[in-house]
Amino acid sequence: MNTQSESSQARAVPLQAGAAQASGGSPGAVGLKRLWRSPAFLILLPLLVFALSVFVGRYPRPFFMPPAVLAEDALAQRLVLNLRLPRLLSALLLGASLAAAGGVMQMLFRNPLVEPGFLGVSQGAGFGAALTILLVGTSPLWVELGAAAFAMLGLLLSYGIARRIRFGGWILRLVLAGIAVSAIFSSGLGILKYLADPISQLPEIVFWLLGGLYSVTWRELLAILPATVLGLAVLLFTRWRLNLLALGDETAASLGVSVRRERALLLTVSVVITAAVVSVAGMVGWIGLIIPHISRRLVGSDAAEFLPLSVSLGATFAILCDDLARVVTAGELPLGVVTSLIGAAVFLGLMVSPRFKARR
Repeated sequence: MNTQSESSQARAVPLQAGAAQASGGSPGAVGLKRLWRSPAFLILLPLLVFALSVFVGRYPRPFFMPPAVLAEDALAQRLVLNLRLPRLLSALLLGASLAAAGGVMQMLFRNPLVEPGFLGVSQGAGFGAALTILLVGTSPLWVELGAAAFAMLGLLLSYGIARRIRFGGWILRLVLAGIAVSAIFSSGLGILKYLADPISQLPEIVFWLLGGLYSVTWRELLAILPATVLGLAVLLFTRWRLNLLALGDETAASLGVSVRRERALLLTVSVVITAAVVSVAGMVGWIGLIIPHISRRLVGSDAAEFLPLSVSLGATFAILCDDLARVVTAGELPLGVVTSLIGAAVFLGLMVSPRFKARR
């Protein structure tokens, strides 16, 4: 089967766990759907929020810095250049990567409750960061390397264990292996927290686990930039294949898909970009769970349409949450706490919505 016919087949396949396209609709609803699908809108939305967020902070006064101050104040210029810009760019990559990885995993596993840290990635990153703090110290570079290494180890362990399980299909085996690996890393993390020095090490571990971009510099940003940008490009350019994979192994194979190879590629890329951003930001949850849900509610279940929207909305959501974390209090709230609070509220709203059952 040629690529064009496969693409046509893929674009016609709905995600079983996603939102079904409503037939008809008012002109206003149709116009909104066209807006959500517009490439210009998808690019401009996070860029506009990014540009406005440059002026959000607590200097020289809480909440907003007048543009005139930035033009005249040398300290404000250094603050924006050295602190806010790398932080906002990291938030953009964080939200885009987690949302894209979440959308891909939900389709691959045909489960709307799957999120990027599903295969022991997040728990592995937390264990790696804590172990590095105990053995090496609190250097951000070493902590990020340790978190990234153990995040990838979580994926490899999940794959290896799944291959040795003797019952169930591949997806079930991978799910069970991911649950086991996550539990092992969580237990190990508890042991490390118990062994950590309560004065110098334990606060660092806890604060990292809460998630945040407070320590991100240009060096950390440039370290994760190649992996995240390349990974996002791979997911976006191959997104229409997800529709075929979501049909099930036998149906996808009958349509000419190399199921094992393509699933492994998409899953590995999703885990790599998740490990990259988690190594810098710590444990930031809910973005990869709720953003794909919202995107499917807005444009339907075709991966060619909801995945780009997920990337755009994920980047926007992460930037806005980071803005709130910086300005709500005199100190700084952990980013993971803010995303969890807002994400849980949005998720509850989706579940109690009258249209949720018809569109799940």
